[in-house]
Amino acid sequence: MSHPSLETTTDVFTTTARARLVEFLAQRAPRADIAKLDAKIIALTPDASTREYFRVPWARNTTAVAAVYPQAFDPQLHPFLDVTRLFTESKLPVPEILELDPSRGIIVQEDLGDRQLRQVCEIASDDKREEYIERAIALIARIQAATEKAYDLNSIASRLAFDEAKLVWELEFFVEHFFNSLLDIKLKRSESSQLKAELNELAAELAARPRTLCHRDYHTANLVVDAAGELHIVDYQDARMGPASYDLVSLLLDRQPAPPSLAQLREHRLQFLEERRGLNLPPIDPDDFAREFRLMTVQRGLKAAGTFSYLTGACGRGDAYKHYIRPTFLIVRQAAEWLDRFPKLQELIEVYYTNDKLE
Repeated sequence: MSHPSLETTTDVFTTTARARLVEFLAQRAPRADIAKLDAKIIALTPDASTREYFRVPWARNTTAVAAVYPQAFDPQLHPFLDVTRLFTESKLPVPEILELDPSRGIIVQEDLGDRQLRQVCEIASDDKREEYIERAIALIARIQAATEKAYDLNSIASRLAFDEAKLVWELEFFVEHFFNSLLDIKLKRSESSQLKAELNELAAELAARPRTLCHRDYHTANLVVDAAGELHIVDYQDARMGPASYDLVSLLLDRQPAPPSLAQLREHRLQFLEERRGLNLPPIDPDDFAREFRLMTVQRGLKAAGTFSYLTGACGRGDAYKHYIRPTFLIVRQAAEWLDRFPKLQELIEVYYTNDKLE
């Protein structure tokens, strides 16, 4: 989700993203044949985003990736550029910014290739997959080590947080789009009230946890493996402050075909705490962290289920996202059962888990 009030300076463009990109590239190479130039621009599939991405020809027969926004922007206020500066100064592996055209809403960045960690893990051996996940966990600790720098730089990320209002909004988004947009049902007033009370309690508890810098959407589709096998972080423009468990929950549990075992989750939590210790970050009690991890699993899982429901029910993109909803509910229910909390939520998951519209 972008932050228009922070990044935009004009109304939405009336010309297409591709047309503006052709103009930009033609300006850089005024003798180029426009038709041939246009033919070399390759549209890349966006995720749930208002941005459009293209692979474009660049210097010395190389390629770059252009992100084209629906509005012009001020480079000093743009979240992606702001967080890129923060992450670059913190020596985190992010794409290099090659050129800007704010008036056309264009950011050109280093082309890291097409290999998402998600795709790599699908075909990798168990040992290699585990190695990549461990490396991704280590990167989360490094992101959290940049918390102080975020405040020092007055980064946009330091001024945004998973506060109670934000967490409640995400949970209400789930209720609205799972029950209304996807299933087209209206909960009974008593059910709605009980569920709302449980979700508000969850949001308040997580909002009270100590905050650290979070990527905010740290799953394996937002990690790219380059030609040398190195991991790079992408899609980080929504970075903000939140619970230490947030990105770890996202990495381990978002868009999974089935819930990981409790033993696997415990090993990864302990590795993460060890990575933090290695960076001299404040120590976290393992039992306390396990409890926060479960609470975050419920919240993040419901937020994800709400997004999948919205993309399926409201946007008609069910083929890409609907099949993640049931596994996500299993993960949420597993965490709620371990916590021995949120009975109404557990009951509703049990009732609607087998709904035909989730097929």
